[in-house]
Amino acid sequence: MTRLPITKTPKVYVGGAFIRSESGRTFPIQDAAGVFFANIPQCTRKDLRNAVEAAAKAGPGWARRTPYNRGQILYRLGEMLEARAADMTEALLVGAATPPSPSATRPGGRVPSSKAAAAREIAATVDRLIYYAGWADKYEQVLGSVNPVAAPYFNFTVTEPMGIVGVLAPQEAPLLGLVSLVAPVIVSGNTVVALASTAQPYPAIVLGEILATSDLPGGVVNLLTGLRQELVPTFASHAHLRALAAVADAGERKTLALGAVESVKRTRFWKAEEKTDWLSAQAESLYAIREFLEFKTTWHPVGA
Repeated sequence: MTRLPITKTPKVYVGGAFIRSESGRTFPIQDAAGVFFANIPQCTRKDLRNAVEAAAKAGPGWARRTPYNRGQILYRLGEMLEARAADMTEALLVGAATPPSPSATRPGGRVPSSKAAAAREIAATVDRLIYYAGWADKYEQVLGSVNPVAAPYFNFTVTEPMGIVGVLAPQEAPLLGLVSLVAPVIVSGNTVVALASTAQPYPAIVLGEILATSDLPGGVVNLLTGLRQELVPTFASHAHLRALAAVADAGERKTLALGAVESVKRTRFWKAEEKTDWLSAQAESLYAIREFLEFKTTWHPVGA
C-alpha cells in the first residue's frame, strides 16, 4: 500500500499561537519544480488589528526585561535558526506565490534560490541576530548621555522603547530582509507586527515555528502573510502602531507617509526599487536601533 504524504498546513504566528486568517482565505505556493506545495493564509485588516492587540499585551513585559536578557534571547534565536538551517533552506527553495485573483498585483515570481544562495542568506541572518544581540546591553551607553548643566544637578538622557512597530518586509531576501528589520526593533524592548514577503512567504512561516519554540515571549513578534495592497493602508492608519519600518515602492510610501501624519508615527523607509543588498554589512547598524527609540531627559540633584 502506498502511503500518502502529509500535506503541511501553514499558519501565521500571532500572539504566541498559530492561526489561520479570520477570513479563511488562502493563496497557493509552489515548490521549486512548480508543483503545488501549500496554501498560505491571506491575512486581513482584522488579523492585523488582532496582531496589534497581541503585541500590546506582550509589550510591557518585554520592555521590562533586562537588556542582557533580551540579548540572550536574540542570541538563542540565532542558535536555533542555525540548528534548523536544513528546514529553512528548503523553505527558501519553495517557489513564488501565486496571486489569489486576477486583480492582485503579481508579487514578482521570484526564481527559487540555489542551495548555495539559501545557505548564504541563512548564515547572514544568523549573523545579523548575533550582531543585534551583542548590542542589547551596549546601545544605551552609546546613545544615552550625561549632559553638562550649569547647576547643582546631573542631567541624563536615557532611551525607552517606542511601543508597537509595524514592519513591511522586502519581497527579495524573504528571511534576511525580514529579520534585518525586526531584530533592531525588538532588541530595545519594542514589539512588532510584520507583514512577510508576498512573493515568497514560506520562510516567514518557518521562522514563526522557530520563534514559537524559542525563549521569545509570545506576542513580541507577530508575523502575517497576505497581500500588501490590502494591508498597507491599515499599517498606515492604525493608531496603536507607533512607528513603521518598511521596504516599499513609491505608491506604498505615499500611503504610509500620509497615514503616519494622521496617526503621528515615526517612519523609516527603504525604497523597494533600489533593491537593498541585505547581505551587506551596511544593512546592519547601531543606528537602526536608534530609529525606534524614544529619548527621555531626567534631572537629579547633587549633594544635600
